[in-house]
Amino acid sequence: MSGHSKWSTIKHKKGAADAKRGKIFTRILKEITVAARLGGGDVGTNPRLRLAVDTAKGANMPKDNWERAIKKGTGELEGVTYEEITYEGRFPGGVAIIIEAMTDNKNRTTPEIRSYFTKFNGELGTVGSATYLYTKQGQIVVDAEVSEDKVMEVALEAGADDVKDEGGAWVIQTTPESYEAVKAAVDKAGLPVIEAKIIMAPSTSVELGPDKLKSFLKFLDTVEDNDDVQNVWHNAEYDEEE
Repeated sequence: MSGHSKWSTIKHKKGAADAKRGKIFTRILKEITVAARLGGGDVGTNPRLRLAVDTAKGANMPKDNWERAIKKGTGELEGVTYEEITYEGRFPGGVAIIIEAMTDNKNRTTPEIRSYFTKFNGELGTVGSATYLYTKQGQIVVDAEVSEDKVMEVALEAGADDVKDEGGAWVIQTTPESYEAVKAAVDKAGLPVIEAKIIMAPSTSVELGPDKLKSFLKFLDTVEDNDDVQNVWHNAEYDEEE
């Protein structure tokens, strides 16, 4: 990502890729269903559900769709029960990878994920083998049409940790605990939000050269093509133009 932001890379692989495959709605609905099952169907008292519903609204999902997902999660409507699984592994060159999945059949999903690592000469690791390099972080991406002073004023006064100029957009960074307060302040100020979510931010990065980059991008596409995969986080650094 030399010369490119972490946000632009995440946007490339989790925004454009999802939209192209038409899977973003499915992933959001799964998250809403699980969030409602674990914490109840009230967005006012369930922060995880509130974040998922905000994501659905940001993706222009019809209200009926996400309301049905909530009811499936609370048991008001019949639905599939999903299990959350996190896979950790390494890609050649030392890239640490986290794959977050939701599945109704772990015995199907786990062998599939393992096969992807094997196919691309990677290694599926044990719990904790990659997550120790990551921390949860709130990330709110605001269109660069807004002045830096305005974004800084709104974000920092609401408790944000930092505001960075990355990839032609302002990226507001928060702790998971302050994310909701900062997001509410950004919305109240009418700042144009491009993306807002809780991410896994790597503490270190690994630069990938052209020799490994093509294989790595194919690996990402293969993993993200799996219907059970919700998110893929990695600490690879590369130039997207390559």
